[in-house]
Amino acid sequence: MDPDQRGERLRDDRDGPRGRRGCRRLYGALADDRTGDRGVRTLATVSVGDELPELARVVSREDVKAYADAGGDQNPLHQDDAFARSLGFPGIIAHGMFTMGHMASAIVAWAGDSAAVVALSAQFRAPVFIGETIVAGGRVRSIEDRPAIAVLETWVRVERDGSTEWPVKKGEARVRLA
Repeated sequence: MDPDQRGERLRDDRDGPRGRRGCRRLYGALADDRTGDRGVRTLATVSVGDELPELARVVSREDVKAYADAGGDQNPLHQDDAFARSLGFPGIIAHGMFTMGHMASAIVAWAGDSAAVVALSAQFRAPVFIGETIVAGGRVRSIEDRPAIAVLETWVRVERDGSTEWPVKKGEARVRLA
């Protein structure tokens, strides 16, 4: 199967578990006037200060369980409310890498191609709980000419109890430009 067919299949898998978890966003081509033929950002169309579109999702118990099963991290802090409460938390917390993955999804959606993301780092600053909304975003901090790289300042904030905690995760990404 050629890559275009594979990508189309993944984007159209709206009813399968991958579609319900929002994974197809990761593979969807970015289609706007700022991208090249393959859907990736170009040096000519990216400027310092450009904002990434924000990507939001509500963290569910099912998300955390699926992440634990996929990654093999069965720490009771992510599975057992009583255990989490014994440590002073109100309930189980999402894996730090789960929220970093959400950040990566926002970056890839902006970049247009997961292969364009050449580096991603993040600081884990606060826990995320079930039922909270995580919002990932970022902005272009600088651009390097050779090779053409956009350096992004990235973050994940959480909407908790009617207010926003800013940020629970802060990072940097390097995205290759066409």
